[in-house]
Amino acid sequence: QVVLVESGGGLVQPGGSLRLVCAASGANFSVNGMGWFRQFGGKEREFVAAIDWTGVSKRYPDSVKGRFTISRDNSKNSVYLQMNSLKPDDTAVYYCAADGDPFRQPLKASQYDYWGQGTSVTVSS
Repeated sequence: QVVLVESGGGLVQPGGSLRLVCAASGANFSVNGMGWFRQFGGKEREFVAAIDWTGVSKRYPDSVKGRFTISRDNSKNSVYLQMNSLKPDDTAVYYCAADGDPFRQPLKASQYDYWGQGTSVTVSS
């Protein structure tokens, strides 16, 4: 069982930055692949970033590539999402997720085993 708690969301102007934090507790966090997703309104959860258990291999969709960076610190049981050059289209609730597989970095929400409660990000002037 892995419990995930996100923080760091808020209101930011277009072009600004935010850093989201996902704190994990429970067994064997360091061997979980981790991901970030976002959801706006009634839409499906959208893949934002994924990282393997080593922190070396990462994946991003084109919509955030070059602006968002995922990282992790296994000694602190934490995963981070640095978001730069934010746009109004980035407005959503952001969720952290844990995958039981340490390497695969899935793109689909259904392939993750544990989820946090989400943190809200609003990009607006």
